[in-house]
This record gives sequence, C-alpha cells and structure tokens, in this order.
Amino acid sequence: MPQPPVFDLLGVGFGPSNLAMAIAVTEHNAAARPEDVVTTHFLERQPRFGWHRGMLLDDATMQVSFLKDLVTLRNPTSTFSFLNYLHGRGRLVDFINHKNLFPLRVEFHDYFEWAAEQVDDLVSYGHEVVGVRPVFEGDAVTHFDVSSRASTGEVEVRRARNLVVATGLRARLPDGVAQSDRVWHNSDFLQRVGSLENPARLVVVGAGQSGAEVTAFLHERFRDAEVCAVFARYGYSPADDSSFANRIFDPEAVDDFYAAPEPVKRQLMDYHGNTNYAVVDNDLIAELYRRVYREKVLGTTRLRLFNTSCVTDLADGPDGVRVTVESLATGARTVLDADAIVYATGYHEADPTPLLGELSARCPRDERGRLRVGRDYRLETDDDVVGGIYLQGGTEHTHGISSSLLSNTSVRVGEILQSVLGRREPSLPAQPAYAISASHPG
Repeated sequence: MPQPPVFDLLGVGFGPSNLAMAIAVTEHNAAARPEDVVTTHFLERQPRFGWHRGMLLDDATMQVSFLKDLVTLRNPTSTFSFLNYLHGRGRLVDFINHKNLFPLRVEFHDYFEWAAEQVDDLVSYGHEVVGVRPVFEGDAVTHFDVSSRASTGEVEVRRARNLVVATGLRARLPDGVAQSDRVWHNSDFLQRVGSLENPARLVVVGAGQSGAEVTAFLHERFRDAEVCAVFARYGYSPADDSSFANRIFDPEAVDDFYAAPEPVKRQLMDYHGNTNYAVVDNDLIAELYRRVYREKVLGTTRLRLFNTSCVTDLADGPDGVRVTVESLATGARTVLDADAIVYATGYHEADPTPLLGELSARCPRDERGRLRVGRDYRLETDDDVVGGIYLQGGTEHTHGISSSLLSNTSVRVGEILQSVLGRREPSLPAQPAYAISASHPG
C-alpha cells in the first residue's frame, strides 16, 4: 500500500474557524520562503460551505462587529476582509452610509462563501472524517492518518503532522426529545418551515436570541396561526453588549481567563454569561413586546408568552404534536395541540475524542473530566505524541466564553499557526490522497 500524502496541517471541518485557518496559511505561504511553506488541506462533510443555514433569516443581524471578521484583528491589511468583500460586491459606500457595525446574517454568510471560494483548492467537500489513527516511529506518535469517506463511498487517507479540529457545535435537545417531521431544533428551521401549510398553532421553546427570532418569524409569516413561546424566565433578557462587558471577548481576555484559577474562571463565566447565553437583542425584545401589546389593544391574541414555564410532556403524532406546558410558579398545566414545535435550546460543544479513537486514551483530563488544552489550543497529550492536535471549539473551560464565537477567530488561527511553525520540521510536498475500498478501510 502506498504511503498517503503528508501535510503539515490537516483540518477536520470547514466552517468559519477552519476557513480563517486556511486564509492564515494562504497568507503565510504567499510571503514565506519555499522551505517555510506550510502544506495544508481541509475535509468537510457538507457538499459546499455552509454556516448555520437554518437560521439565515432575512432580517437577522450579526451579534458581532463586522471588524471581527475572518482576518482583520490578525491582519488589518488582508484582502480577505469584510470591507474588501463589500468593495468587490459594490456595496462599500452603501454599507458606510448604513452607519451600522452589524451586518445582516445572510450578508456575512455571503462574505464567508466569497472567502471560501478563494481557498477552495485547499478543501475537499463531501468528505466525512471517519477515523484518525496514530502513526508511530518507534514509540513516538509522529503523524496521524486521517480517513475520510467521500459521497461516492470511497475512503481516502491523508497523513498529517498536525490536526486542527473544528467540527462545530451539536444541537441540544431536552432529554427524551427526538427530532421528527413536527419536532425541530432551530438549527434546521429554514429547511423545515417550508413544510408548514396553514398551521393553526406553533410552539417555540427557548428564551435566547434564536428562540426570539423564530417566534417573531413565525408570528409574522403565518398571520392566521397562534404562536406560543415557552421559556423558564419571566421575560426575554437583554444581551449585555456594553463596551466594558464586551472586553470579555478581547484577545487579551483569553490570556487572563487561561491563567486564572478555576474558581475565578467560573466566576467570570457567571458574571458575563449574559453577553452571549439565553439573551436577546434589545430591539427584538422591544418589537416582540410591541406585538403583544398591540394584540391586547385589538383583542386578538396570536402571540402567547408562557413565561416561568416549561414543557413537561410532548406527544408526537401523525397530525400534530400535543404539548403540555406547566407553570413553574403555580404548577398549572396547559395542553396545546400544535402543528409543530421548535426547540431553540442551544448547542453542545463538540467532543473530539470519539473521532480520535485510540488516541483519546493519550489525552489526559482534569479533575472534572475535561480535556486539558494548552494556551496555543493544542490538546495536551502523552509525551510520546509528537504530532499536534489543535482544537477550534470545545475549549470554553480553558480559554473562555469566546471559544465557540467569531470574536477571536482570526487571532486564534494566527496563534495556532505560530505554534505549528514553532514545532515543525521541514516538510515535503504533499501528493494526492490515495483511495482504499469502502469495505476495507485499511
């Protein structure tokens, strides 16, 4: 069997984080001596670039400044910036006149696609990574063999000195709840909502930004339907986007958080969770309140808020869902027969260890069972693992609240690249991946 191609850096997943990584490597290589070029490739299971497509609502805006794009905080002169994208699209002056730091979400997604097209030679789309195996030189693990299954069923193997894992977040549903034709997570919202025909009642669970956006969208789109929002809070809580609080997303805040003792880490997360978790933009809160008040004036209530409440029972049938809502304050129960229920209940950080297979036993954990991660985002491993495994995501417990957000993406990939460069050996040019039978992955 021929040796697979060897890359300095192989990326698992190709969302915004590894897209930013590909750009950082591209810019490095453009200025590097031949012996300093970093060979790299990325594997993505989706057939094309996509980022939270299920929530690309027409009027939804980003919650981060356009300056926190894929490159600017790392390299303000980069041609991959959002401003350069606007210039190329002929909208730069219009955007300036808009006087807004926060682009439409669909616009920022178009920016991501624009950037991804410029580095598509570094990506294999339609390739799901199915396994990672250590490659030994003596007792040392010097490389990793990464197997990916293409849409054709063919399995290909690539060898890497370093991995950068960015497999994104996983939809969170309450225990015992399974997705179906009528039970959705908001991550699939736009793909599912088109199946609704003249619904009479819809239920949305969740008090965060996504829950509020879905509630507003359904209430606006289906003018004859009742929309019931269920959440444990008394009301939608505003996001703290004040200037001082936003410093929790600064690059320097990562250093502070990483160096802090565990009790301080927990305090910081508790203090500043309202910058990101289960909170809603003030403008959207005001709009939803206007709708509730207007309906009270008109005497036709279509938007019902079940606050301080939770769903205690869900029966999923062929003609609809029966949702039992219980008040946390009084214990009173309300049964709602609905056409669909949308859970806007957040995400789990992805755990990379199932993908790493036998390598996971070489990754020590802390006293709370969490992976140990270096300041350079390199997963701590046994001393005999020479190759580097870097994480983009799954590091909130070590690096803070911005770990799964766009705020520090451009800075983070620069730090990872510098770590790879600091630990590298001279590389050889990579060759095409070799293929093996899908029935015999080697």
